[in-house]
Amino acid sequence: MARQARMSVAGYPHHLIQRGHNRADVFVDDADRQRYLDILRDVAHEHKVAVHAYVLMGNHAHLLATPETAEGLSRMMQSLGRRYVGWFNHRHQRTGTLWEGRFRSHLVDADAYLLSCLRYIELNPHRAGLVSGLLDHPWSSMAHHLGQRRDPLVTDHPAFWQLGNTPFEREAAYRQWLEEGISESERQRLTESLLKARPLGSPRFMQQLSQELARPLVPRPRGRPRKPTATE
Repeated sequence: MARQARMSVAGYPHHLIQRGHNRADVFVDDADRQRYLDILRDVAHEHKVAVHAYVLMGNHAHLLATPETAEGLSRMMQSLGRRYVGWFNHRHQRTGTLWEGRFRSHLVDADAYLLSCLRYIELNPHRAGLVSGLLDHPWSSMAHHLGQRRDPLVTDHPAFWQLGNTPFEREAAYRQWLEEGISESERQRLTESLLKARPLGSPRFMQQLSQELARPLVPRPRGRPRKPTATE
């Protein structure tokens, strides 16, 4: 089966996941994690991509980012993958591939789902049972959004700023949003959209995006179209 073409549109937020080959670890220790983030910061600036959120797990990484150009995301991830793998292989005395292949991504409706996607990404360690407290996992953008530290990698999305007029209001509102947790239906919707590379948004967003791209975005029913009956 031919793989589905990745959709990347300038000016829209995208949710990405990059996994290790055969689900193997891509971060052995904190030095690996810090190097990955340092490279990500450089290549995001180089290819004009705003990173809004991230989380580093043992065998994968999630990102939420908006490119200025349609090619920006792919070029950023290619540069990131190439530079990090070279450093990782040299440091750990290994050869060969590190990633499972292409990164996966999908577009996100900023008005309807951006904050849900932000929460989905930053609560990943909690869903995996790795930590209990909100700030127990240091390798994510959560501390930035809760006002615990200024992360130079992160560019706040306007949807986050709409949570309040002051940093204190935004941080308090987002903390409450995190503490509410993510529902199973919301988790499934985000996961399915990511794995199927399908845009996630309201009907109005999907229609607008379809017109902009000049292509249908709603999957067609399987099988042959039903033939009309004589009474229709």
